[in-house]
Order: sequence, then C-alpha cells, then structure tokens
Amino acid sequence: MDKHVVVGAGPVGSAVAQQLVERGAEVVVVTRSGTAVPGTTAVAADASDAARLSEICAGARAIYNCINPPYHQWQETWPPMAQALLAAAESSGAVLVTTASLYPYGPVDGPMTQGMPDSATGHKAKVRARMTADAMEAHRAGRLHAVEVRGSDYLGGNSYMEATITPAFRKGRTAYVPADLDAPHTFTNVQDMARTLIAAAYDPSSWGKVWHAPSVAPSTMRELRRSPRLSSARSARSGRCPTPLCGSVGCSTRSSRRCARRSTSSAGRT
Repeated sequence: MDKHVVVGAGPVGSAVAQQLVERGAEVVVVTRSGTAVPGTTAVAADASDAARLSEICAGARAIYNCINPPYHQWQETWPPMAQALLAAAESSGAVLVTTASLYPYGPVDGPMTQGMPDSATGHKAKVRARMTADAMEAHRAGRLHAVEVRGSDYLGGNSYMEATITPAFRKGRTAYVPADLDAPHTFTNVQDMARTLIAAAYDPSSWGKVWHAPSVAPSTMRELRRSPRLSSARSARSGRCPTPLCGSVGCSTRSSRRCARRSTSSAGRT
C-alpha cells in the first residue's frame, strides 16, 4: 500500500487526505495539533522540525505541502518549514507536491498562465517565489523530486469564501470582500486542487514543473453574487471589506475573523 504524508489539514489538505483514502492509500496527516481526518493516521508535529518530519515521511511515496500559515507570518514561518519539507523529501525519496498560490507571479496586466516567469515584488510573494525556486533547483540537481500546483482563491470545504462570503450571499446579507468587486477573479474548487495534486504525485513526467489546477472562468464578485447557487430570493449584496488589515489579495487570520463577524451581522447594510 502506498504511503502518503499530507502536511496540513485545512481545506486542501483535508481534501487530499480524503481522496487518497478513497483510493486505498495509507495516509498520514501531520499538523501541529494532531488534527484527525477520517481514515488517516494523525500525527502531531512541528513542520519546521526537519528531523522529525523526515522520520514521519520515511517510506512515503509522496509528501503534500498543504500548509497555509497566517499571511502576516509568512516571512518568519515559511522558510524553516520549506527547508524541512525539502529535507524530508530528500531523505525519504518521496516526491514533494506543493500546494501553491499565484503570489510568485507578482503584478501582471493580463491572465496568469503556466510558464509565466515568477516576478514577485511584495514581501509575501517573494517568500513563495523563493520556495518554488529552491524546490525546482533541488529537483534539477537530482537531490529530490518536486512539483508544484497553483490555484486561485478557494471554493468548497471550509475555505474563507465558503465559510464567510457564500453563506452571506445565500441569506441575502451583505458580504464584505477583501478585493475589488469589479475585478475579474478566478476561483479554484478545493476538490479540483486536491485531484490535481494527487495526479501530479503519481505522474513522474509532471515533476520539476509548476502547474495550474483546473479553475472556473473568471468572474467579478458582483457577477458571482448573482449565481443561482449562491444567491437567495432576497437580493444579496457585497461591500468592500472595512478591515484595515485586509489587502487586495488576502486577509490575515485575525482580519478574516473580523470579516466573518461583520458579514454575518451586517444584514441590510451596504
């Protein structure tokens, strides 16, 4: 039986673990608190502890990096975890499959496509771009196998969109969105991301590259709120997020909680 190690049990990590269980794989889920996912073995560990992570990953076919630290902590927390994951992949021989975002591309004037150069300018974006560069350099050097799958904001699972914004839309309430309401935006279903990560793990010809997960056609938030799946008989409204910590590309954990409280308590406001 193939052993797969999933590091992180958020929306994507949980989906990856569940899909692997359905395939009959042996699945170990690693989180700091030992979060249990049905059908898997839960292990509590610090993902920045290279020795411990290497021990857990021994004999694995694939390691899935599904971690998502709070945005405002990326510069401090990502580098040691990224290095620990590389060390675990190198020592175990497992392919490192990374769940990634679009941050490394940096500012663009058009659609983001596979093969575009990483031109990160912001602090968080540079952290993720460095992670990609380090993993691909190690892959080219023959030290390990690595592949990366990038997606946009998530729909499904317990993602921010699904937990906060879509419930407000369905109830006809105001949903505060940390983004330009009229900018076309792509959303990625967590199940599609999970399927792509697993497919990449099983296909050696995909390794050493950056891929995009299948995603829906771009739409604006104003268009999305009118979707039959999201809107109710009442008119759903959206408003620019009032939280100062919110940026155009995401929220910190703290500001996400503030947004959640506002979106569920602001019925009738514009």
